[in-house]
Amino acid sequence: MALQNIGSSNSDDAFYRYKMPRMLTKIEGRGNGIKTNVVNMVDIAKALARPPSYTTKYFGNELGAQSKFDEKTGTALVNGAHETPKLAGLLENFIKKYVQCYGCGNPETEVIITKNQMIQLKCAACGFISDVDMRDKLTTFILKNPPEAKKGSKDKKAMRRAEKERLKEGEAADEELTKLKKETKKKVSSKDASTKTSSKKKHGGSDEDCASPPRNHVNVNEEEDEDDDDDDVQWQTDTSIEAAQQRIQEQLNAATAEMVMLSTVESEKKKSKAATRALSPKAAATVIPENSETENGETIHERLVKEVKENLKKGVTASKLQSFLGSLTGSPQEVITALYEALLDGVEKGFAKEVLKKKSYLAAVAQDEESQLRLLRAIEEFCGKSNTAALKEVALVLKALYDADVLEEEYIVQWYNKGVAANKDSKIWKNVKPFVEWLQSAESESEEE
Repeated sequence: MALQNIGSSNSDDAFYRYKMPRMLTKIEGRGNGIKTNVVNMVDIAKALARPPSYTTKYFGNELGAQSKFDEKTGTALVNGAHETPKLAGLLENFIKKYVQCYGCGNPETEVIITKNQMIQLKCAACGFISDVDMRDKLTTFILKNPPEAKKGSKDKKAMRRAEKERLKEGEAADEELTKLKKETKKKVSSKDASTKTSSKKKHGGSDEDCASPPRNHVNVNEEEDEDDDDDDVQWQTDTSIEAAQQRIQEQLNAATAEMVMLSTVESEKKKSKAATRALSPKAAATVIPENSETENGETIHERLVKEVKENLKKGVTASKLQSFLGSLTGSPQEVITALYEALLDGVEKGFAKEVLKKKSYLAAVAQDEESQLRLLRAIEEFCGKSNTAALKEVALVLKALYDADVLEEEYIVQWYNKGVAANKDSKIWKNVKPFVEWLQSAESESEEE
């Protein structure tokens, strides 16, 4: 079955994960009884996570024709002869209104009916709640036929727990089996030894002969024991004078090597301090504390933001951004925090869209684990400066950067867990939580597949 991406805006993305089957239609009957049968309506509705009766009813409302979906046979019929491209266009409108998140555009949403009989879409990715236009005709049909509550997530969790318990029981059984094998081997070896001694006594051998067998037999028995079980090997320390002197010499060599390393590190530190003293006044500003004021009465952060803004106005490209930021005086975290604030300066809402416009700059400074964590801390600090709009849209910003391959899932989860452990009551973690849960559920689903 041919598949296509959900949503016309994602049609060119070859790696888009949300797909649905292409629509197949068939015209049936003649004259006044002619009808259009959407052959794979059930499969399409399943991919959109919506009841097939919703899409069928939407077609009828938009075309001004009678429509019917048979639950028993799964047949979707719309009166009249309608071409497939026309119905596909109506389906696209249905997806925009009743499937895709109004914030991030993700189709993984859930239909919620409030106490006031209002229809909303809750996004599993960013947590954004979209308000559906209640003037649309389909809303009355949805209110009369609400979607069934989801039960799959709980069942999946129960299956995962059962699988983990089964694996633990299997490991415990394997350990018990290995212990039984070792005990049986020891019992067999002790029985063999007792039978040998008894047979020798019968043949008239002395106790000394039984206690001290020939050297070659001892070696053979030791080799067999080593092959059978490594736990029977007993290690002994050489206590001779030569061995003790050799160990002392090795310890002295290690201690002297460590002293040499410490001395080189201290000398390097002294050189770096001397170099910072010899720098120009502008470069020497790095030793000033973060919240202290510079000569003009502005903090280091304010000065860095000002310098970044000036160079962005001059038209510095994303490729030359790294060298420019390296010339600034300040820690790497201070520089990235200043860059993020300078890029979003003057933005009051729509932060995710603005971030996507400037993603080339952010991608240039987020190349590895440490730099991505610095960018995440910069986003956290920017949202913490009493910017309520940025705080509300922080999940949208993270999803936009994740979709653009600027931030990786592993480091987002790492940053979130560390932040929650430090201050779980902060509003930023409550807003980020739905996105992180969506990341983890998406990862577990991909592993199951």
